[in-house]
Amino acid sequence: MKRTTILLAASTAALILASGSAMAAPQCGLNNGQKATGEPIRVGALVGQTGPDDFSSSADAARAYFNCLNANGGIHGRPIEYLVEDDQWNPEVASQVATKLVKDKGVVALVANGSFVEMGVNAKLYAEEDVMAMAAACAVAECFESKNIVSTNEGPLPSSVGAAQWAVANLGSKNVVCIGLTIPSVGPYSCGWTEKYMQSKGLSGSSLLLDPGAADMNASVLETVASGADTVLVNLPRGMAAAYLKAVEEQNLRDNFKWISSTPLYDAAVPAMLGAYWHGVMNVNIELTPIDGTGPDASNWRAIMDKYARPEDPRDTFSQSGYLSARFFTDALLKLDPATIDRKSVSEAIRGIKNETSDLLCGPYYVGKADRHMPNHANMMVQISGNGFKVVGGCADVDSAYLDPIRSAEKALGIAN
Repeated sequence: MKRTTILLAASTAALILASGSAMAAPQCGLNNGQKATGEPIRVGALVGQTGPDDFSSSADAARAYFNCLNANGGIHGRPIEYLVEDDQWNPEVASQVATKLVKDKGVVALVANGSFVEMGVNAKLYAEEDVMAMAAACAVAECFESKNIVSTNEGPLPSSVGAAQWAVANLGSKNVVCIGLTIPSVGPYSCGWTEKYMQSKGLSGSSLLLDPGAADMNASVLETVASGADTVLVNLPRGMAAAYLKAVEEQNLRDNFKWISSTPLYDAAVPAMLGAYWHGVMNVNIELTPIDGTGPDASNWRAIMDKYARPEDPRDTFSQSGYLSARFFTDALLKLDPATIDRKSVSEAIRGIKNETSDLLCGPYYVGKADRHMPNHANMMVQISGNGFKVVGGCADVDSAYLDPIRSAEKALGIAN
């Protein structure tokens, strides 16, 4: 099954992040050039910024979008007050800052969350308070199995299964070892379903899970060799993935395996970070379309980042996701009476989102009323090539039994695939 491919104009180009200012002016909200001066609408976000890796680029992009929105009329004159908290990769801190935003600050919604821990801790709180979280960098099972959380990114399960699916079809992979994290609803969740995919095809799969706080990369490489796999799936945050691959390079074991990765390695800085050793070898799954795409949203995302974000803010997949979460959220709020916006009306407006499209996605985005949400489950493959990436696989839906209830919900909602 394949989802609709939308405006993939850059699908055969080398993926080198464009530098300098975008040609077109940023477009956002009412786009009237008038500063919003009314009563602010409080919106929150939780990100894992300090800890084993920085997972905050989604909120960076959403902040840039809201800065643009506030300079262009806001929500019918009302600006977005965007409050971002760092969960520090610590479940206790994640609970504390979520309570601060939801109960103390009274945010009407959370937009562009990005974390490896917070959704697992706070899904119950979001449901109890009926606050919707339009996440953008989800990594845990609870993000996709909760009625009050929906994300524009796919998460590690479709990204990992999608990478393995491509490797089976294009590299002839027969035995894939998935290198993931020990976090229960991250590594066992995504690597576990990758194993199930391989087994469903009569092939072999295994998992090697690393403690994010105390990973021994040299030992992990030796365990990889002992796994007997012919293909290594690197399913780690970018910084940890780079450290693991550095250990592989030091032991000169690259040619012992075929190499695939989930989305975190899709970042404009990665080819230079990893070096020439991995060029033409590492194949990376991407949850959205290329970062140098020429479609309207791809161009607008870069233009907004150029004008309203900090120069150091990453331009990566999760930044694209943060932009989309903020845009879809804004589109929903602009349909409301600004004088009566509150958490209840915002939650209903978010649940009413249906068949939103973007050239940054391989298919439509929707929410609806459901116990779980995964609107984005089609992805692409790129390969590190020189200073950038080249596309090696177009939009393809993920082949996994995990998606059966998702597809049933889509059919009931009349989602156009």
